[in-house]
Amino acid sequence: MSETFSLTNHFIIAMPSLNDPNFEKSVSYICEHNNEGAMGIVINRPLDLTFTDLCDQLDIEITDPEAEAYPIYEGGPVETERGFILHTPVGEWDSTLMVTKDIGLTMSQDIIQAIAEGYDADNKPPEKFIITLGYAGWGEDQIEDEIAENVWLNVPATHDILFNTPVEQRWSAAAATLGINLQQLSTDIGHG
Repeated sequence: MSETFSLTNHFIIAMPSLNDPNFEKSVSYICEHNNEGAMGIVINRPLDLTFTDLCDQLDIEITDPEAEAYPIYEGGPVETERGFILHTPVGEWDSTLMVTKDIGLTMSQDIIQAIAEGYDADNKPPEKFIITLGYAGWGEDQIEDEIAENVWLNVPATHDILFNTPVEQRWSAAAATLGINLQQLSTDIGHG
């Protein structure tokens, strides 16, 4: 990896030809990319699990009724039993990776507790967040090689797609920022 090339705070968008069941039609938000590899969170794969289910497993009481139906996403195939919360603003949580000055990835239970309690004078959960189980990981040079092989498109991430776009539209919306309609691409695109 070049010192100036980093996909941190970018989306990687699965090409239509990607048939890997972990990443087919996925959009991953890259939280960290360095010489050792990359780590990201898939942002468009809801699980058949709610925040209530997660809090029940963690023995956390939900006092904010709005929190009960928050979706849980499949963040990737690595550490699928562990929770990761991608959020803004960064805040001050027990275990947070600062992705940008206003986006963090937190892996500690205190943020889940804050979300369960909702906003009041004493409690300030993140304003926007995605809760996932698991993450996606790539080894040294793997993501660069896969991009070169036309497995992924990459584009700078936007808050709007990350936190506001309906989940079923994130794959096409991320590609549209490049002016690409994924539905019109052939699945056998490759180097000639």
